[in-house]
Amino acid sequence: MPTWTALTTIEGQDAADALGAAMENLTPEPTGIGVFEVEDGSGLWEVGGYFVEEPDAAGLALLTKMCSAKDFAVSELPEIDWVAHVKRELTPVEAGRFFVHGSHDADKIPEGRIALLIDAAMAFGTGHHGTTLGCLRALDQLIDDGFVGRRVVDIGCGTAVLAMAAAQVWPDPVLASDIDEVAVDVARANVDANALSDRVTCVEAAGFASPALKQAAPFDLVFANILKGPLIGLAPDMARHVSTGGYAILSGILNPQADEVISVYAQNGFNLVNRDEIVDWTTLILVKN
Repeated sequence: MPTWTALTTIEGQDAADALGAAMENLTPEPTGIGVFEVEDGSGLWEVGGYFVEEPDAAGLALLTKMCSAKDFAVSELPEIDWVAHVKRELTPVEAGRFFVHGSHDADKIPEGRIALLIDAAMAFGTGHHGTTLGCLRALDQLIDDGFVGRRVVDIGCGTAVLAMAAAQVWPDPVLASDIDEVAVDVARANVDANALSDRVTCVEAAGFASPALKQAAPFDLVFANILKGPLIGLAPDMARHVSTGGYAILSGILNPQADEVISVYAQNGFNLVNRDEIVDWTTLILVKN
């Protein structure tokens, strides 16, 4: 049985909350409504509804006009293979040399940018969230500093956007892992869509607990865009799997949590290279002693 999503963006939290409330009066009504900040500093909010019946296009169009929102992007979600069908009509994200976009913006890629196509929406990492954006900026900084990654892994990869970014700039294969089976499916779909299936290998794993990761270690660059608790728990393993002089790019850290993460990683042999705050989130670049 198919279901549907309807997604749009709008400026400001008050307007987003009002739009979300107005969606409750639609017929057919959505079974779920979400209102989320697009954490890239743009001031945009994403408003979405989940429907078990096809939403009324005229009703959605009226809401966008009343609330000055962008047109809703309506996607049908078949019971199977939904990852391939769900799309967010979000604006492209620019992070240094990287340009993250949906297929609807494939004609807007600026000259000289490294394009990363991300259409699947059911896993974390479109580039709009401050954590993913921060990781891309951190990678851009390391590249500008002359670093070349030869053994790279993206832990908790979500859409695999970070692994793909590394694979686009460096010649060696990149690993991407996630504990969630759906996220791994999303990652593989994105890798295929970017013609990187021969460069990025996606595996299901908790942390570094995978034969493929153990065989490839030690790494000279590890991305870990997860959360404070898992990052702290991962610190000893990170120390064992990152080579001397290698880097860890960590995110998923709320700004007030950053000092604690830095302290724990210092106890495990890492020095802080850079910290970057985007809205509520901090991204860290650490180097292994």
